[in-house]
Amino acid sequence: MQPARKRGLDTRVIDAYHITFENEFDAVFSNAALHWMKREPDVVIQGVHRALKPGGRFAAEMGGHGCVAAIVVALCSSLERRGITQPASLIPWYFPTVDDYRSRLERHGFQADYIALIPRPTPLPTGMRGWLETFAIPLTKPLPESERGAFLDEVVERLHPTLCDEQGRWTADYVRLRFLARKN
Repeated sequence: MQPARKRGLDTRVIDAYHITFENEFDAVFSNAALHWMKREPDVVIQGVHRALKPGGRFAAEMGGHGCVAAIVVALCSSLERRGITQPASLIPWYFPTVDDYRSRLERHGFQADYIALIPRPTPLPTGMRGWLETFAIPLTKPLPESERGAFLDEVVERLHPTLCDEQGRWTADYVRLRFLARKN
């Protein structure tokens, strides 16, 4: 935050579920964050709406419907094989459809000028194991610590035919939801 302040910018770190600004901003931008706010996405949208001036813009890119679908299927089926019931409830992400997110935006006083799902296959420089160790932690928590390594190895093996090329390069099956909305 110090470099921003040196440039005369007022910067703050706040919890998106507790946005307290009122009609203060011309625009709000979010990149790769909203899909982590699974618990109450409407609260976040309401807070952004409240923070924007009339006519203000809300631009974002987030995970969208179908994002990491192959990875989720592999994780859930490997958990089910280990007796974990309802593994989908452990998924930490919210990947909405265009219709779902548009209706949420409209319900909270936005007009969606643009909204689309964009397939974006993404190379994984750390390989699939590195990605899983970073992003799939909530799905490994029901397993005893001693079983987590074997679990991740199984998931990687399941995904190898789909997401790894003949040179051993891994690609995640990302799908992004991009939108530009205006406060009514």
